[in-house]
Amino acid sequence: MITNSRKMRALFQYLEAVAVSAEPVLISGETGAGKEMFAHALHKLSGLSGQFVQVNVAGLDDTLFSDTLFGHRKGAFTGADQNRPGLIAQAGGGTLFLDEIGDLSMASQVKLLRLLQEHMYFPLGSDVARPSDARVVCATNCKLAQMMRQNQFRSDLFFRLSVHQVEVPPLREHKEDIPLLLQHFLDEAAAAINKSAPEPSNELLTLLANYHFPGNVRELRAMVFNAMALHRGGSVLAMDSFRQAIQKQQKANADYPLAEPTDGLPVVIPARFPTLDEVEEAMVKEALRRAKGNQGVAATLLGLSRPALNRRLARRVTQESS
Repeated sequence: MITNSRKMRALFQYLEAVAVSAEPVLISGETGAGKEMFAHALHKLSGLSGQFVQVNVAGLDDTLFSDTLFGHRKGAFTGADQNRPGLIAQAGGGTLFLDEIGDLSMASQVKLLRLLQEHMYFPLGSDVARPSDARVVCATNCKLAQMMRQNQFRSDLFFRLSVHQVEVPPLREHKEDIPLLLQHFLDEAAAAINKSAPEPSNELLTLLANYHFPGNVRELRAMVFNAMALHRGGSVLAMDSFRQAIQKQQKANADYPLAEPTDGLPVVIPARFPTLDEVEEAMVKEALRRAKGNQGVAATLLGLSRPALNRRLARRVTQESS
């Protein structure tokens, strides 16, 4: 993992502390934040001799969940023409990583709880219990505590899974890593298509530092790979594809307000209701401040073209001089 963040390094220290524990670990965080990488790191730190076995449980009904994890005996159901050991057996002596645990059905939650409590399971069609020594690590982008209060997730399973908890922060909470990640993905993307990696401009770094990244590290990686595919040479990476991706996301996504909403609005309204001209002037000033005076970056933050912002700035100058 590539980071220069104190928050991320504190999580690494926590992983090192709990790696030797046999208890389950619950990894939570937004989509694209790196939960799977944390699970892999935990497995490596644990020193377990067995495999790291991953399964995404989202969309698995109870029967498929049981068959996938516990396996089945020959003849257990129509089409079961041979024994299947299941992923728990495959993860013996290692780590069983259950991704998207928040989407697990209530019936399957009961079976997982029994596995964690008894360290035993029954393959489908078998009356003989089998032991399990696989360490269980789960990940979710859901708020399990909230789901538990709404009776959508079993409280006993939640407390079993959350003996050790890791909350992976979104990229917007460790933006100091953006330059490091950007360079890493540039090198990776350039190597994949046999190109030389161009240098990112300071303007691009300023733009990315002011973006909220709802898709987190995964979104940044996708931006970089797309930009490298479109790069037509030169020592500096072009910004057009980044601007287009950010503007598209800004139009499609209103889920990340800049401040706590007031009366349902994604802005804080002062006691005296401002005029549209006052709001526009304040927004332009704030965009320019965050963009460190770069009008191209400020225009992208405002969802405007560069000429449109220039016209607004020229209009302000005219009004002030008249």
